[in-house]
Amino acid sequence: MNMNSLPLRAGHAARALLTPSRGGTIAERVEALNALPAEKAAETLSRMPFEKAIKILDRPELRHAAQIIPLIEIGHATRLIHGMANDRVADVFLEMEPDERELLFARLDENVRVAIKGLMGYPPRTAGSIMTTEFVSVPHTWTIARTLEHIRQVERTRETVYAIYVLDAETQELLRVVTLRRLITGQPDAEILSVAQVGEPVTATPLMKQEDVARLIRRHDLLALPVIDERRHMLGIVTVDDVIDTMIADTTEDAQKFGGMEALGKPYMKIGFAGMIRKRAGWLAALFLGEMLTASAMQHFEGELEKAVVLTLFIPLIMSSGGNSGSQATSLIIRALAIGELKLSDWWRVAIRELPTGIALGAILGAVGLARVVLWQSIGLYDYGQHWVLIGATVFSALVGIVTFGSLAGSMLPFGLQKLGLDPASASAPFVATLVDVTGLVIYFSVALLILSGTLL
Repeated sequence: MNMNSLPLRAGHAARALLTPSRGGTIAERVEALNALPAEKAAETLSRMPFEKAIKILDRPELRHAAQIIPLIEIGHATRLIHGMANDRVADVFLEMEPDERELLFARLDENVRVAIKGLMGYPPRTAGSIMTTEFVSVPHTWTIARTLEHIRQVERTRETVYAIYVLDAETQELLRVVTLRRLITGQPDAEILSVAQVGEPVTATPLMKQEDVARLIRRHDLLALPVIDERRHMLGIVTVDDVIDTMIADTTEDAQKFGGMEALGKPYMKIGFAGMIRKRAGWLAALFLGEMLTASAMQHFEGELEKAVVLTLFIPLIMSSGGNSGSQATSLIIRALAIGELKLSDWWRVAIRELPTGIALGAILGAVGLARVVLWQSIGLYDYGQHWVLIGATVFSALVGIVTFGSLAGSMLPFGLQKLGLDPASASAPFVATLVDVTGLVIYFSVALLILSGTLL
């Protein structure tokens, strides 16, 4: 590629973004800005219509907003920040350099500054960290007509108007929730409480885990979940799109951990070479050291291998079967823990369930392995010697033991990690496979010594 053509292409992309007939949807504009260098993206955003620039900056898909905003003229950047959703601003500010963040903070209105600092103060992965403070609330003394007029006035500055939160006019406590559908079907002069949902609103606390927030939204089929303090004062709301964004980020992080590496934390193409090596080398080195134990186990049984070389033919089969069964169990348990189907106290139930499951799966694989030995011996594809029946029995028995151990180990590891306060996703497939590889060899050769002693061994 001709490198001199890159600035030219960036210029074409920027002009297309500014052309009303060719700009495309907001999502398409975000993708186009992601392809531009930060300096060019900042220049393009500065020349866009104000409302359109805010909509773009509000999208979490805009990956380098923390680099773009400081490059915009500070007065214009401040106006854009005032127009953005507070929760989005908090996310962007957390990614900024401290000096750039403080410079912008000093230019914000006091109420905006307090709201954003409050959002930034909540621990990650909690309701407070993903909520927005822009919601529609009205006193319980208002009529439906007055509420509708209020919505018309503030809807541009609110995250959603599909849920209206009714507060006690004196104490400001959350009393009820009114959906927009119910609101527009009520009589204009009726009180707002006349169309409110029956019963106490479903709420979250600011320190509730985001997984529990997602579970509440799904269980009660909500578009938004109010977050309240101990006095039932509203702090903000968590919307469905907030939950979806965090779920996508968590799924990406877990998938990377499952692959046996540290989570990238950035899009793949945005990670530098040194960063990529740093994220991947540690895990690879740890797994390599673990696999060295496999070599040590084989050295321990060197004498048996010399006497019965035929046993080496089944080592790959034995090791992979144990690792696969462990990875299956790990994946199932991590998912069940993540969505709340299982708790730490359920570990013994899982163990009781996985023990017969592992024996049955091992017996199935063992039968296939035994059939392979019998078939190969019978049709002459390979001669396992005069003790081929005992070799088949060794393979069968070893697979039962190894798959059972793999299922138990793979299902118990997530519980152990969670008990230690670690992310269960760290019990990745490669980690489980490495553990089962070592123990699998020990089980295999121990079974071989038991069955083949006095014949091949």
